[in-house]
Amino acid sequence: MLNIDKVNTVYLACGATDLRRNIDGLSLIVQATLKLDPFEKALFVFCNKQMNKLKILHFDEGFWLYYYRLEKGRFKWPMTKLEALGVTLEELRWLLKGYEVRTASKFKPIENKNYY
Repeated sequence: MLNIDKVNTVYLACGATDLRRNIDGLSLIVQATLKLDPFEKALFVFCNKQMNKLKILHFDEGFWLYYYRLEKGRFKWPMTKLEALGVTLEELRWLLKGYEVRTASKFKPIENKNYY
């Protein structure tokens, strides 16, 4: 059953991601590139190069993969050189509605965590 009530953090993977990847490919990006734990109670959000599609990876007793596509327009996706930004669920909702959330003062870069 879908349960994002226990999600504390949302990580935006800045820049473009090849969204042809499935759960295994995206969890590998989370581990190898972002240096985060894909089993964490968090949402990992990826955007394509055209900035009109998102995939969200979520672990809750198994992996969920959400897919969202805009029919018109583009997301205002952060294209900074940072690899991951931590945002709140509310800020993710703003992003999905088309609002700008790139303000550097709002976000703190995620430091690489060793989870082993």
